Amino acid sequence: MMQPSIFRLIALFLCAFGLLNTPTEACTRVVYQGPNGNVLTARSMDWKTEIPANWWLFPRGMQRKGNAGSNSLEWTSTYGSVATSSWDLATSDGMNEKGLVGNLLWLAESEFPEMETATQSKRTLAVSLWLQYALDQCATVEEAVQLFSRGDLEVITSVIPGTSMVATVHLSLSDASGDNAIFEYIGGKLEIHHDRKYTTMTNSPVFEEQMAINGYWKGIPGTVALPGTNRAADRFVRASYYIQAIPQTDNTRVALASVFGVIRNCSVPLGISSETEPNISSTRWRTVADHRNLVYYFDNVLEPNVVWVDLKKLDFSPKAKPKKLTLEGPTRLAGECSASFVPTTPFTFAGV
Repeated sequence: MMQPSIFRLIALFLCAFGLLNTPTEACTRVVYQGPNGNVLTARSMDWKTEIPANWWLFPRGMQRKGNAGSNSLEWTSTYGSVATSSWDLATSDGMNEKGLVGNLLWLAESEFPEMETATQSKRTLAVSLWLQYALDQCATVEEAVQLFSRGDLEVITSVIPGTSMVATVHLSLSDASGDNAIFEYIGGKLEIHHDRKYTTMTNSPVFEEQMAINGYWKGIPGTVALPGTNRAADRFVRASYYIQAIPQTDNTRVALASVFGVIRNCSVPLGISSETEPNISSTRWRTVADHRNLVYYFDNVLEPNVVWVDLKKLDFSPKAKPKKLTLEGPTRLAGECSASFVPTTPFTFAGV
């Protein structure tokens, strides 16, 4: 791998200290790798406006289509999952019955292939289904890396319905073994970063440059100084430090509390605004996935209660019906909510 030029290093240094004014949406994802398979993945969803979320139970055997033109990929889901939808248009977060967890985060630098240049030898997949496809078909990160490395699939993005924003995102996957992979479309080509150590992801810059920034901060003890702004580079450093600093334990209760503390530390208070940075985004909701116990938690910042679902209590058989648990708006939900899912016709994923 080529070393960055001196100019790029200077840019990274400035970004690390929050001096580059690059407007971005904000999210953070971090993975805890405790002993005896105690693996937890946490993420925050940060957005300028409300981004309604709901939980969907998708059983095995669902027939899907890629919603990206005449050459769209078609498949039958191998695994059941609980997906967190955004606007009931896309899967932006989720966990399947094998403990594979996925998170979509914003990445302004993303450049997806153009529909017109997608070759006829490749199938196409709308970005709204990118994460769901992985949850449907893969049990592990390794399987997902192999699936997306074959080169026979192109993910196509489009404008988010109701906005003028093109969906520029990157995808993180983690599994019950603690393995990790980051998937980014840069210059129209898919780049895959696959390593157990890739436990943290935020937004801009691209993942390789985030790692370089974090390398600088590793030389400074976290108890002495940590970057404290809401910028993606600073949140990356804080998440990377704190996920290693919290207790390394196989006690799920302790680990869960610690991981919630890390993702809340990297969150942006609701209502934060800045005249010089109009695109600073408030945290709207957070999730934490317990891979070992197959429990998936949801924390809406407007609600006083954390809710969760034990996937072991759900019916993912092909004969089961898709179900929905409404999380948007005021709810009276609290605690374990597997019994609160209601049979519902699945939403239509946004197409290209």
